[in-house]
Amino acid sequence: MGLFGGTIHTLENSLDYATAKNRAISNNIANVDTPNYKAKEVTFKNVLNETISGSFEAKRTNPKHLPFSMDSSSHAYQIMTSNNTMYNHNGNNVDIDKEMAELAKNQIYYRGLVDRLSGKFSSLQTVIRGGR
Repeated sequence: MGLFGGTIHTLENSLDYATAKNRAISNNIANVDTPNYKAKEVTFKNVLNETISGSFEAKRTNPKHLPFSMDSSSHAYQIMTSNNTMYNHNGNNVDIDKEMAELAKNQIYYRGLVDRLSGKFSSLQTVIRGGR
């Protein structure tokens, strides 16, 4: 167990995910008119399924609990390229409306993470100051 119970580390990983997602969305928007460009997407679900099937180890407090394990050294997300669709006549598959909606959703998510991390640091600062 870490010094702060792992909360800050979890928030850091979540910020990494949101940053990678923002980078992929921005690249998709920037290449909306590029011939044969294929949209990229940051996924979490596929990585979770692959990881659970392999190396995630959780503490079992009861023998009836299901065993599963995960390697914490890898990222919890993966960047995938969507090759099976084509929206434009030039081979490009970027849907600008979808990308803009995803960008707005990701910005709200990122802002929430930053606010939570800021709150965590404010709490630590209060503790360090002795409650003042």
